[in-house]
Amino acid sequence: MRTLITGGAGFVGSHLCDRFLGEGHEVLCVDNFITGNLGNCEHMRGNPSFQFIRHDISHPIEIDGPLDNILHFASPASPVDYLRHPIPTLKVGSLGTHNTLGLAKAKKARYLLASTSEVYGDPEQHPQREDYWGHVNPIGIRGVYDEAKRFAEAMTMSYHRYHSVDTHIVRIFNTYGERMRLDDGRVVPNLMGQALRGEPLTVYGDGSQTRSFCYVADLVDGIYRLLFTEFHEPVNLGNPNEVSILEFAKEILELSGSKSRIEFKPLPQDDPKVRRPDITRARRLLGWEPKIERREGMKRTMEYFKNKVNG
Repeated sequence: MRTLITGGAGFVGSHLCDRFLGEGHEVLCVDNFITGNLGNCEHMRGNPSFQFIRHDISHPIEIDGPLDNILHFASPASPVDYLRHPIPTLKVGSLGTHNTLGLAKAKKARYLLASTSEVYGDPEQHPQREDYWGHVNPIGIRGVYDEAKRFAEAMTMSYHRYHSVDTHIVRIFNTYGERMRLDDGRVVPNLMGQALRGEPLTVYGDGSQTRSFCYVADLVDGIYRLLFTEFHEPVNLGNPNEVSILEFAKEILELSGSKSRIEFKPLPQDDPKVRRPDITRARRLLGWEPKIERREGMKRTMEYFKNKVNG
């Protein structure tokens, strides 16, 4: 099998490259490094089944030879990144999705789109099920990411309905693990980095807002399973074990042994108050649910960040 992964030098993308190589695929990793890191793929570069292509997938790409699978994971994914790169975020969600779907159509390849729980916005339904249409501010500062992904889902379903492309959509909830960037602005690297450096831990609002954290190996397993189904509508993948941000910050302090204090700052615009996936569909369709307990996943991630902070 020959598999192309856009955003393959990113956090989740590089773990997908590892998984597909481990399953015996030839992997073509496409990235332009707007937020990806070549170091995430360094250990793969001696593998004859791995090929790296530096390219911005918002522009068309030509690939020689057959392709069996295309996974579109290219996009800034943290608020810090997509607020810094709003137009590239919109372009990779629209033009990049169009380009990769056109390639899948031409190659008769399976296609999987990385969507996000952000399509639900600041949800009025809790937990979030796939049939919920969301509560999104299209012109708010987060709209560049939310609407790019909502458009990408619409484009993907259109290519399935009108061109019979074998498409799949995963809605990814908060994911963490090794290869996250310390400066990517998401809650796990933010809080862990601050704890390890002895800085105050930043909690926005009163910390009562909730998130559900899924370890990256669990997520990748669900994605791999989803690609080879005959199901075409969105599927939530995430951990339904919900925790408040304040409680999570306290867990990180305990795990790190840090003496840092918690510092409260104003809640950012349109920040979701709750976030928890309903994974009934994933359980039924894929026989999937997270296996790695949060404490175990956090230990592994903390060790990774320790090396980054001390290095």
